[in-house]
Amino acid sequence: MAEYGRKPLPEKNNKKKSPPLTVFGITFGETSYLDYEPDRKLKVPQNDLLVFFRQMSVMLTSGVPLAQGLELLAENMTNKKFGSCIFDISKKLGSGEELSTCLNSYPRIFEPITVGLIEAGEAGGILSEVLERLALLLEARSKIRGQITGALIYPIAVLVLAVTISLALLIFIVPTFDDMFKEMGATLPALTGLMLTLSKIVTSPGFAIGAPIIGFICVYFFKTAYKTPSGRETIDRMVLKVPLFGDLILKSELVSMSDTLSTLINSGIPLVEALQRCINASNNEIIKIALRNSISLVTQGQELSYSLMSAKVIPRLLVSMIKIGEETGALSFMLENLSNFYKREVEEAVTVLTKAMEPTVIFVVAAIVGTIVISLYLPMFDLINQMG
Repeated sequence: MAEYGRKPLPEKNNKKKSPPLTVFGITFGETSYLDYEPDRKLKVPQNDLLVFFRQMSVMLTSGVPLAQGLELLAENMTNKKFGSCIFDISKKLGSGEELSTCLNSYPRIFEPITVGLIEAGEAGGILSEVLERLALLLEARSKIRGQITGALIYPIAVLVLAVTISLALLIFIVPTFDDMFKEMGATLPALTGLMLTLSKIVTSPGFAIGAPIIGFICVYFFKTAYKTPSGRETIDRMVLKVPLFGDLILKSELVSMSDTLSTLINSGIPLVEALQRCINASNNEIIKIALRNSISLVTQGQELSYSLMSAKVIPRLLVSMIKIGEETGALSFMLENLSNFYKREVEEAVTVLTKAMEPTVIFVVAAIVGTIVISLYLPMFDLINQMG
């Protein structure tokens, strides 16, 4: 029987309204019936999960029975589909199930690392502390993801604008010059001829039909290749080698790995299991391969630092710091420091990337548009020179 539960809750349709409850100035209890059935395939935004775990931690710290608190949270959630899942969890808690068991029934919402941490918190009697750590872990992930997304949005937006302008020139402007050059009987330079040819291609019916089909085929083959182990490994390895972007992605993965390992070890989870859960949390196959090799060596009795030493993708600094943590008995503390260090590195990398990309993208846009414009005026310059 879960100690933080309470007596079984009545069924949803017959549920009585709970009395208002105030926690840290937030009043719960203005309940409303949920109109959605629990969806085990539902995916929930990271920010919703962050708030969910933080609120659970506050409720436990305040002495609120978790089953009752979750019921109240469910009915006040803005995400009603997620609220129906929380309500289902509250009913299971009320009937005596452990929180980790309840969450495990929603694998699309709660990752294995989440369930594992909560299991450790239940076993060690530190569930409230673990829930707060989970919230911090999700917050760090969300911040890193936001920084990377922010660094990519500007150059992508400008490049899309450049392609749009180029297509507009080739479709609407270049054909008018083509007619004018034919009337003038001008001799066309190679660059002008190339632009006129491109214009004829993009204005042809075949391009309008073929381009989307080719794009669809490319996306299909990319997705198909990425679903295979060898394809995923090849693509992720290439991503890490992309100038500027690769370094940023690697450092964000190191933040996730250090943060996750520190949180898991702090919560009392054995090292091998913690490494396995780090594999599940990683988004890069090269990092996953390094962690799988590490698990194999740790299982044989080797230290974590030694097991990571052979992985080329893992920086020597990280290995050295882990070695110091092992020798001083402060591995979790050292991993936390590494996480903070790489968080700062990610912020600096985002700043460098943004500063480098802005002039680069502007130059590329100017070069594309300028080349089209110059190609159109070259025949006119030749005619003027001939007349002079």
